[in-house]
Amino acid sequence: MDTKDVLLELRTRNGLSQDELAEKVFVTRQAVSRWENGETVPNTETLKQLSGLFNVSINTLLGSPRKLVCQCCGMPLEDSIISHNKDGSMNEDYCQWCYADGTYTYSDMDDLIDVCVTHMVSDSFPEDQARAYMKQLLPTLDYWKRHGELSDNGEFEAFKQKLIDEINDLHIEGMPRLDRLNALIGSYVNLEYPLPSGMKAKFLDDHVTYLGNQLETTNGEERCFGVLANADFILICTYAENGADPELVLYKKR
Repeated sequence: MDTKDVLLELRTRNGLSQDELAEKVFVTRQAVSRWENGETVPNTETLKQLSGLFNVSINTLLGSPRKLVCQCCGMPLEDSIISHNKDGSMNEDYCQWCYADGTYTYSDMDDLIDVCVTHMVSDSFPEDQARAYMKQLLPTLDYWKRHGELSDNGEFEAFKQKLIDEINDLHIEGMPRLDRLNALIGSYVNLEYPLPSGMKAKFLDDHVTYLGNQLETTNGEERCFGVLANADFILICTYAENGADPELVLYKKR
């Protein structure tokens, strides 16, 4: 679609009149009308405001002229998984798994390959082929080309190791030692847990990127441990296949 069609669809989908949209992005109603008639397009600053208002990329607002690909893992990008900067603006270079609110979550290429390969393997695409593909792809992406420049000198890795040590020191019965934390988007792991009151509750924000992992129990039960954490808390749960029947084991403020 052209920019005029995208803006019209987003405005109407969000139930806004031209006057209401104009007020939100500090322009006149006539300016909005000209956008939707295709006479003009918003300037760069207004595009940024529209991006934040509608939670879509500037690329989408411009009619998707570019094919966006995460410059860390190579995943094709859609608006729902595009990362955000510290100020909340979208960063169209990365997915939410690889870049979270201004922080790069992977500093070791082999670690990223290990994570990606687990989601790529199929009967027609065996592990050795998937691993070879990623080893060839990643060095061509901007993040890995500029890794030395973008590096935080190991600060995030040190933070992850501190979290791992704290979690292992909890000595949760039946849970094996944790040796890795991966980036996980809240919407994919935000399970609903039953409470003693009979109510159910979620503890995560669907739009936030957390650190976590899945571990098989050591007591022979057909359940897995789920570990999630960030700078504020540690959450440990168990669940059956595909996240069914979740039970909260521990929720601890840090």
